[in-house]
Amino acid sequence: MPSRSRKASLTSDHLARRSPPATNPPNNRVLLTVRLLVNVQVITTHLEMNAPEELRRSSSRTDADVVRVAIPSPELNRFFYTAIGGDWYWLDRLPWTYDDWQRYLDRPELQTWLVTVGGVPAGYFELELQAGDDVEIVYFGILPQYTVAGLGGWALSRAVDCAWAMGAKRVWVHTCDLDHPRALANYLARGFKVFKTETKDEDLPVRSVGPWPGSGKPTETFAAIKAASAAGLALCRASTPPSP
Repeated sequence: MPSRSRKASLTSDHLARRSPPATNPPNNRVLLTVRLLVNVQVITTHLEMNAPEELRRSSSRTDADVVRVAIPSPELNRFFYTAIGGDWYWLDRLPWTYDDWQRYLDRPELQTWLVTVGGVPAGYFELELQAGDDVEIVYFGILPQYTVAGLGGWALSRAVDCAWAMGAKRVWVHTCDLDHPRALANYLARGFKVFKTETKDEDLPVRSVGPWPGSGKPTETFAAIKAASAAGLALCRASTPPSP
């Protein structure tokens, strides 16, 4: 299940931190896709894990694996960014040029990992080592064809393992109520704990933009996504036993 760990919000402070300086005018096709905007209240939830033993693993799988991408590959990361995030309002990187992607990926503190099923790429995650030996799960997502197979919990468990292996003292992530309806529930189920919640007004298109401009893929409205996210979180809380 996808999660925008920017990911989760379109705030100006994040864009200043994440986005390389623009070197070319934004792609006109992208602007046409998102030009009809409405004001939406977005709730962003920040979660953390402070020790490896806090991880509650999902069930094991024999058909899946994770593989680190050794060579920075803008084509690969952008493919997953749009193929997964196009349904969930991942918008901030759409105007990035090839050089923007290359500069972002070609850093020693940034790792990209593929999630595979039967040797076929099914998702990905990006990990970033930050000040104080924090590791952020910057992006995490599973292609929609694989979310029904229960892959998200297993893949998130492996992403957390890889984050700790980077020398983390804390692993953190943030997501929002425009992500996959099970995204926040997955983080909570794996043992992450909420440390901050923010609410911000954002200008967004009425519908998510889909995997590429003009794809014609049916997408949900922000209202439908937010309602499904709230329902998924309520179900998760109802089924989670209280802490001792």
